[in-house]
Amino acid sequence: MDEENVQRDVPLTWIGADDLPVLFANTFVGQVQAQEGVFYLTVGQFVPPALIGTPQEQAEQIEQIAYVPVKPVARLALTRARLQELAALLQTNLDQYDQIMQQMEGGNEI
Repeated sequence: MDEENVQRDVPLTWIGADDLPVLFANTFVGQVQAQEGVFYLTVGQFVPPALIGTPQEQAEQIEQIAYVPVKPVARLALTRARLQELAALLQTNLDQYDQIMQQMEGGNEI
């Protein structure tokens, strides 16, 4: 038997995914290393600073802010093929969300 021609699709099972914390993400940085064929995606979260008082007081507070810190929650390295897979997955999720929202707006709750 030729070992190079032996193939079998083996299903993947996610173990422990439900045990991981769900982290809120609201900012992203993408980088490309074309020579290596690697795409880096850094995912983070930030909380806007609390501004209180009148609009004038808030404007003064903003002037005092040097930066807003971002807490990184994940840094991923992806091949081009995996980046395409991720983009397709995200687009599918977005399309599903839009479809559900349209059905709910039309009175056709699921």
